[in-house]
Amino acid sequence: MSAPAEPFHGSKILILDFGSQYTQVIARRVRECQVYSQIVRYDTPAAELAGMGARGIILSGGPASVYAPNAPQPDPAIFDLGLPVLGICYGLQLMAHRLGGKVEAGERREYGPGTLQVEAADCALFQGLTEKLDIWNSHGDKLRQLPEGFRAVARSENSPYAVIEHPAKRLFGMQFHPEVAHTPRGREILQNFVYKVCGCATDWTMGSFIEQTCAEIRHTVGAEKVILGLSGGVDSSVAAMLLHQAIGEQLTCIFVNNGLLRENEAEAVQKLFGDNFHIKLKYVDASERFLEKLAGVTDPEQKRKIIGNEFVRVFERAAVELKADGHGGGHRFLAQGTLYPDVIESVSISGNPAALIKSHHNVGGLPDDMEFELLEPLRQLFKDEVRQVGSQLGLPKEVVQRQPFPGPGLAVRILGEVTEERLRILREADTIVVNEMKSSDWYYRVWQSFAVLLPVRSVGVMGDERTYENTVALRIVESQDGMTADWVRLPYELLARISGRICNEVKGVNRVCYDISSKPPSTIEWE
Repeated sequence: MSAPAEPFHGSKILILDFGSQYTQVIARRVRECQVYSQIVRYDTPAAELAGMGARGIILSGGPASVYAPNAPQPDPAIFDLGLPVLGICYGLQLMAHRLGGKVEAGERREYGPGTLQVEAADCALFQGLTEKLDIWNSHGDKLRQLPEGFRAVARSENSPYAVIEHPAKRLFGMQFHPEVAHTPRGREILQNFVYKVCGCATDWTMGSFIEQTCAEIRHTVGAEKVILGLSGGVDSSVAAMLLHQAIGEQLTCIFVNNGLLRENEAEAVQKLFGDNFHIKLKYVDASERFLEKLAGVTDPEQKRKIIGNEFVRVFERAAVELKADGHGGGHRFLAQGTLYPDVIESVSISGNPAALIKSHHNVGGLPDDMEFELLEPLRQLFKDEVRQVGSQLGLPKEVVQRQPFPGPGLAVRILGEVTEERLRILREADTIVVNEMKSSDWYYRVWQSFAVLLPVRSVGVMGDERTYENTVALRIVESQDGMTADWVRLPYELLARISGRICNEVKGVNRVCYDISSKPPSTIEWE
């Protein structure tokens, strides 16, 4: 059973999710205003919304048409709560449709860039902005007739009602998307809504989050003990630091070395958390055990399953040992670095209700019968906020700004069988890639940069001798969230330096290739 995060005690904006691909972007933009945002189901009852302490509501966009039979509909009473409401795209159409306006399919769809002409300068949404604004559209339907009490605030090339307002009820609708980067001044529009219309205070800071969350952890945990599976990645590291600040010696971290880590990573994690931050840490070296299970396995999905299942067994055994040796007796809570995007599930395109909060009792693949209560101190945060918390808690930049690293480790960056010799080759090549990226100031400018060991050998010449050795591929991509990615146009000099060092310093490699495929169609990782 998960110990739920307490609601934030400050200004709050609720976002009703109607299935838009941009719903999380809206939430992030509001939080960038230092105002807490929370995504909720589109059909959450108005009475429940009223009890959540919000200062305003945003209706997201969505792929449906408001007049379609199965279009997702909110509780109509939300417009009578006395709270400001901002409808975006589908949200505008929905508001107008429910309040007596007329929405129809447009003669032509509006997708991509457009120009907004503001006609009511006194509208609070556009205070401090110019009369003409570049915007981003993504809709096929349009508003034909205003509901009673509304006025047109702005128009676009294809719509006289691109922005509407009911001044008395503080209801607003806009046909375009202010949350996306392609609407350059969209953030200012949202700021005007949360500050000027809703009267929100800028009280959502990572300092306030740390203070409130530590108090909640102490209240929830009491005198009990907590264990955390520490991987050395950003999420688990920040969770460990936050829990340690809250409950100190009541926390024990379990760090499993599966033999698939980067060079010197096991030592670095133990030194940082055990020696430097003095967090109780149980280190389990299970590298031989994992390699034995992976012997002869070449299928990537099978590798992942073996590693995941073996981790569960090793973690279970470590937890039992903690209890047996007296250091872990009475552990009641299992902590995980679950983030806010992990617990959000958008409404399906069909408009059928979908569970907003996913079942995360088993996020880490741990069995239900481990008899722990789950503690998820980061479940309110986006990734960038987690990094901010880590910095405030004193974690070094190397951890806070670390690039994503796959859970199965180097096993999915070795195409084919995983052996000690192939791990050695990849580790040495990977170390060169990381060091060169950091020394050239490129490491923190990209999403991921790593080496892949291919099951390909080719002829080469070294020292006037013929060689027949392995091939390493370089994968360096830029991305915002990992959902899409493009290869990075690194300077040729840097690529040449990386390639030269790998071929000269890594025994067993005589060829380096650069992966110039994007995602899609390719994935970031090779397996």
